[in-house]
Amino acid sequence: MEAVSSKLTVYFENPFWVGVFERHADGNLQVCKVVFGAEPKDGELYEFILTKWNNLVFSDAITDSSFRLKPVNPKRIQRLVKKEVANSGIGTKAQQALKLQYEKGKSERKIIAQLESDQSMERKYMLHRQKHKEKLKGH
Repeated sequence: MEAVSSKLTVYFENPFWVGVFERHADGNLQVCKVVFGAEPKDGELYEFILTKWNNLVFSDAITDSSFRLKPVNPKRIQRLVKKEVANSGIGTKAQQALKLQYEKGKSERKIIAQLESDQSMERKYMLHRQKHKEKLKGH
């Protein structure tokens, strides 16, 4: 049986509220970033998780050896939550995963744009050659 743990961090990134979902499974970390807009209430977050969790696009899995699922004292959890709220940011592993996802999408968009540009140039060249041949036929 695999241990799966999820974590949601909500923070303000001017001018929107952003949520970062972290999913730990089998020693791997996957991350998804969601922009909420206005500050989400607890009920709205709960409803979002229930309705849209399956549609979230998580990053490729990166290994996370620091993750261990073991019973934790509730008071310790409260202290950790207060510490993270005061820290107000994304964990470095989550930042790395988001950066990898962003870079992957960026490289894919660049390849697609280059192909479209090449096709456009080829079309223009063929049109130019066709016009040139038609001019020569006219003489």
